[in-house]
Amino acid sequence: MPYDNHIAITPELVADHGLKPDVFEKILALIGRQPTYTELGIFSAMWNEHCSYKSSKKWLKTLPTSGPRVIQGPGENAGVVDIGDGQAVVFKMESHNHPSFIEPYQGAGTGMGGILRDVFTMGARPVAAMNALRFGAPDHEKTRHLVSGVVAGIGGYGNAFGVPTVGGEVEFDPRYNGNILVNAFAAGLADTDKIFYSKAEGVGLPVVYLGAKTGRDGVGGATMASAEFGDDIDEKRPTVQVGDPFTEKRLLEACLELMATGAVIAIQDMGAAGLTCSAVEMGAKGDLGIELNLDMVPVRETEMTPYEMMLSESQERMLMVLHPEKEAEARAVFQKWELDFATVGKTTDDLRFRVLWHGEEVANLPIKDLGDEAPEYDRPWTEPTRPAPLAANDVPQMDVADALIQLMGSHQIASRRWVYEQYDTLIGGNSLQRPGGDAGVIRVDGHPTKALAFSSDVTPRYCEADPFEGGKQAVAECWRNLTATGAEPLAATDNLNFGNPERPEIMGQLVGAIKGIGEACRVLGFPIVSGNVSLYNETNGQGILPTPTIGGVGLLDDWSQMSRVGFAAPGQVILLVGAPPSRGTHLGQSIYLRDLFGRADGAPPKVDLAHEKRTGDFVRGLIRSGVATAVHDLSDGGLGIGLAEMAIASGIGAEIVDLSDQDPILQYFAEDQGRYLVTVSLDPQGKELAALWDEAQRLGIFAPWIGSTGGTALVLGSARPVPVADLRNAHESWFPAFMQGQQADNAGH
Repeated sequence: MPYDNHIAITPELVADHGLKPDVFEKILALIGRQPTYTELGIFSAMWNEHCSYKSSKKWLKTLPTSGPRVIQGPGENAGVVDIGDGQAVVFKMESHNHPSFIEPYQGAGTGMGGILRDVFTMGARPVAAMNALRFGAPDHEKTRHLVSGVVAGIGGYGNAFGVPTVGGEVEFDPRYNGNILVNAFAAGLADTDKIFYSKAEGVGLPVVYLGAKTGRDGVGGATMASAEFGDDIDEKRPTVQVGDPFTEKRLLEACLELMATGAVIAIQDMGAAGLTCSAVEMGAKGDLGIELNLDMVPVRETEMTPYEMMLSESQERMLMVLHPEKEAEARAVFQKWELDFATVGKTTDDLRFRVLWHGEEVANLPIKDLGDEAPEYDRPWTEPTRPAPLAANDVPQMDVADALIQLMGSHQIASRRWVYEQYDTLIGGNSLQRPGGDAGVIRVDGHPTKALAFSSDVTPRYCEADPFEGGKQAVAECWRNLTATGAEPLAATDNLNFGNPERPEIMGQLVGAIKGIGEACRVLGFPIVSGNVSLYNETNGQGILPTPTIGGVGLLDDWSQMSRVGFAAPGQVILLVGAPPSRGTHLGQSIYLRDLFGRADGAPPKVDLAHEKRTGDFVRGLIRSGVATAVHDLSDGGLGIGLAEMAIASGIGAEIVDLSDQDPILQYFAEDQGRYLVTVSLDPQGKELAALWDEAQRLGIFAPWIGSTGGTALVLGSARPVPVADLRNAHESWFPAFMQGQQADNAGH
């Protein structure tokens, strides 16, 4: 008898594996018998939300995923996009939310390790990383501990592995108190004719295990990531994996060397659900069966059971199908790098997933059904209730200079230098812009002029107020940030973080956001080529803010034309490109309202995608022609915050002229979309500037002169001058003071 047939498959055991009664009935109908304990674990791993996308699949199919540059869209370890000259950028974003809340250092570090493997499994050398982090309220008892652990985990893994962290986000909100978000992004470079895929081909070929040994860490991790948190959260600590970046670095080099030998037919990262998911996906994609012999799997712990081995999420492991005549050559590569290389199975022609242990068969399942027959739900959803717009006369007043200083020193706007200076942002020697600007930029190694830009964006408070507009805005802001460097936005990856989809109002948020993302991607020509869905981000029924993070990649043909955020010189004209005639109209859901007055009301700003496209293309033209000397897109906090950030980045002040008939609060703190601050070194009365305005008018873009750079203070109309040094001090002081325990926040939140 197989070892685990004595374990009774009870309703309680089924429930413990995250399988609902109707799903278990489907399993019984599919295999015609009771599953073994190991088989129950396999189904739990393959059919959970994290691996099967059963609640989101219907809606993900509506996203645009192709384009003239797209080589590989969703469905592989990462997306692949052509950047010319026989090269491609390979990238993806994934969540490691639940593990990072339970064990912040290892959870965040292994999130970084997993996303790096997704990239180099495709044959790409990782060249850049980002992370989008969301924590609870600054004054919550766990927040400082979680920030410290997550940042240290990301830095510890990424720095040791040797990839620069070029950008990202850090945000605080009470809705993340019980469920933080850690979204990790990685990008790599590969030759377009040397991309590796996970589809197994050929019968009777060796299935080879590569990398580190298998332990008990991470058993059940994917299932844990597909459930809400409760009061038993600390009991889930054993489901968190443990990472070793130095082993991962050796695995990278060994894999790239192995790929160059021509031995690899298919290769798959062992991520969520470990050996189970990698083996099933490789076989199912190739219409092949897989037979595994667990006696051959390298282990680091004694007496591991088949269940543990199949569900372990030990890190730094790969599974490969190789050409048998190259096996000895391949083995030598891994021996050189002091990594395990073990033939653990073979491909078969019977479409079965068979698992052997000590001469017994502990699992025998239909391999295609494990992947293709996972439940796909059309969950009920309700249209979100959208807040009423702010009344035209409902603009709380405050001294403009005081508001600016307070916002620059608030938890939302303050500099994230404390975070990114713990990451190696320069390793590799190709970084052209460090974090803190609109987008990270790196040179394409080996090319004389080409560079890639990266940005990660979403505004969760907009998404909760109106998921459709919030989804559009996340895409548009990412697209704008890339454009602001002069890069042509190529493609995006998404990380859709939501609460429990079994609640119709949460499912409505997901549906609305995906609809908004899809529309924006279509209009902006910005396809989604990879991504991840993270649901059940709740604790005791309290869901996170809907957070559909968008990570984007752009291409600069000539990085010498790249734009930066800081003012370039005094005496330059400042244009507000894409503005409405009043400069700003929209205060609903703004940082001004939320952080200075404790209000989260009004509708979020509308996103006019056709206007975004026209304006962005126009700004990119100004950058590439050398007319623009500095560029910054406007988002949180509006015009006032954008000007302050440009002044801080350069040390140069500016003087802005008020519109006499407009409320200065709306002028400086409204969050209307589709706007860029652009400085030009042109005569305000000259022909060149007149020609620029003529072209903008022809395109239907308003680009008024609003002031000039110069001096050591920022003067917003009739408000008192604010020294740039004071702005910088406010901007730079909040995060270090918070991490030293000197304050929770100074923004009334």
